[in-house]
Amino acid sequence: MSATITIDTAKQDAARAAVQAAPLASLDPVNAQLFVDDTVGHVFARLRREDPVHYTAENAIVGPYWSVTKYQDIMHVDTHPDLFSSEWSLGGITLLNPPPGEQLPMFIAMDPPKHDDQRKAVSPIVAPGNLANMEVLIRERTCKVLDSLPRNETFDWVDKVSIELTTLMLATLFDFPLEDRRLLTWWSDVSTMNKAVDPNALGPAERMAELGKMLGYFTKLWNERVNAPPRTDLVSMLAHGPATRNMPPMEFMGNLVLLIVGGNDTTRNSMTGGLLALSQNPDQFAKLRANPTLIDSMVPEIIRWQTPLAYMRRTAAVDSELGGKQIKKGDKVAMWYLSGNRDDTAIDQPDRFIIDRARPRQHLSFGFGIHRCVGNRLAEMQLKILWEEILHRFPVIEVMGPPTRVRSSFVRGYTHLPVRIPG
Repeated sequence: MSATITIDTAKQDAARAAVQAAPLASLDPVNAQLFVDDTVGHVFARLRREDPVHYTAENAIVGPYWSVTKYQDIMHVDTHPDLFSSEWSLGGITLLNPPPGEQLPMFIAMDPPKHDDQRKAVSPIVAPGNLANMEVLIRERTCKVLDSLPRNETFDWVDKVSIELTTLMLATLFDFPLEDRRLLTWWSDVSTMNKAVDPNALGPAERMAELGKMLGYFTKLWNERVNAPPRTDLVSMLAHGPATRNMPPMEFMGNLVLLIVGGNDTTRNSMTGGLLALSQNPDQFAKLRANPTLIDSMVPEIIRWQTPLAYMRRTAAVDSELGGKQIKKGDKVAMWYLSGNRDDTAIDQPDRFIIDRARPRQHLSFGFGIHRCVGNRLAEMQLKILWEEILHRFPVIEVMGPPTRVRSSFVRGYTHLPVRIPG
């Protein structure tokens, strides 16, 4: 694998110096430009050293919020839903409070017991037996996609591999018509876009109109399946689940958004991020080539390294103390998983991409506690199969230019990555 892409050290050095020179109180990691430039890590490094529970008094888009940047503090917030709520009516899981009419109930943005009941309705989709049944289909599709890639010409890895494979998987999980599968990609992007952050995003009214189309499409599938015997797809599970079969339309829409984004963004951006990481760390690719069994530990390392969702928000349910700071009831609290995954008090050499770590699953990318990602093992299996089949086929994949990153501080992902496979 050709290491044609190297890190722009001059750019990173300048960004690090600028962060170090700035007043501590001015540091504002939710700034999406830091993610586009891939320089937010310098902000987190300083916060972990000097102010691990940091208050941003004002942000023009999201208002005041706390940043929790150390591994153990993040774990404390994530595992205490009694102190730090994810309830949608309090603002949900992102720092930007949705306006009235755009609040979408979904089980990740609920507290127990309703969260537990709704999560239970869909969790059988990723039970070990069901995962084993999916493995053959995932491998067949992965082989087909990889075999169709062009040779000796530059193409977009994000579109032809990352999006295609994850969208095929999503369509399978929902038993969604394959010919319309790219609608799932579009709806995932619409769900997380924000006009206040990205001028190219849809405005609020357009965004809700598109999600309304999603709801209409899935309502037809629901009506077909609610009148048929239960099946092993997500729509049927929701339609027949005791805690979900009587959901109002906005709650159905919210849970669709959750399942589509959850099944899309983590895997899609890790598929791209893994290729980029190996291109930037050719010693690790040489290690992998010499010992392909390292795929098992490389996959969770890719997910840690990428951290596809940079943070999750909670709202303080009561007054409490965290890291010596007084958090007031109603305060917004951002658990910066991306920062926790670079915390050297919890992870050895966290700024290095190391595919044979002793404890590779010690990361925060899937969250912890009651909201831990329900599809984490499926995501790992998709990545494992992808890299097994890449190693069988391609001695070299050349990264031909820098990636284009998503303009978001929530989704840490890519819109384009130009690559070339020599023929």
